Amino acid sequence: MGSSIFGQSAGQYDLPKTCRMLRRMFKLEFKPADLKKPTVVILILSNLVPLYGVLFLDWEVFPILLLFWTENIIIGVFNIFKMAICSPASPGQWAAKLFLVPFFSVHYGIFTLVHGLFIYTLFGGLIIKETEIPDLTLLRQITGGYSFTLGFLSLFLSHGISFVINYIHKGKYKQANLNNLMWQPYGRVVILHLTIIFGGMLVSALGSPTGGLILLVVLKMAIDALSHLKLHAGNSPNVPKSGLATG
Repeated sequence: MGSSIFGQSAGQYDLPKTCRMLRRMFKLEFKPADLKKPTVVILILSNLVPLYGVLFLDWEVFPILLLFWTENIIIGVFNIFKMAICSPASPGQWAAKLFLVPFFSVHYGIFTLVHGLFIYTLFGGLIIKETEIPDLTLLRQITGGYSFTLGFLSLFLSHGISFVINYIHKGKYKQANLNNLMWQPYGRVVILHLTIIFGGMLVSALGSPTGGLILLVVLKMAIDALSHLKLHAGNSPNVPKSGLATG
């Protein structure tokens, strides 16, 4: 089928060469100390479930992207918590929350729904027949059932621990800015998932080869970890205006 970033053809891979290329392309550089941080370790472990799905449950592109999409819901939920408790000493912030928290919930909810429909339209048709109406039973069959649930719960746990450690315990909530928090998740969704979706399209074009799927999951994991480190770098309690991660 011609050459690709995953190797010389759909069935042949030079994984070390591909990994080096992706590392340079996305500047995937980690310090040894970074990989010892509890929240980073938990983040990496939570992303191992899709690898398990690829290696042992014959997951293809759609189940993997569907799991990554559900993470957007988790991010939105914890961002609502962040907005609700930020700047507790500021009366003006509490007044603004009455409008901005519901506004974010609706706006981000619609954004996430459209994103999910986009993924389903692009990749769901590769597995789901046109005559089938997707329901929980069908999705369980596609995603490996309880293993998908485990993946969702592991991602929820990862973001929950990060929320407690980085946002509550370190006191970032005390000076976090409500307006900045409201827009923070969108950067993560747009940049990370554009990378994943285009990678998923390429893997689908190659027939969902195992090596390509593994690289797709590892790439997402690495970008997630780097963006998490960037967001929580330093000891300042201020929340940056933008960033890929929101965990």
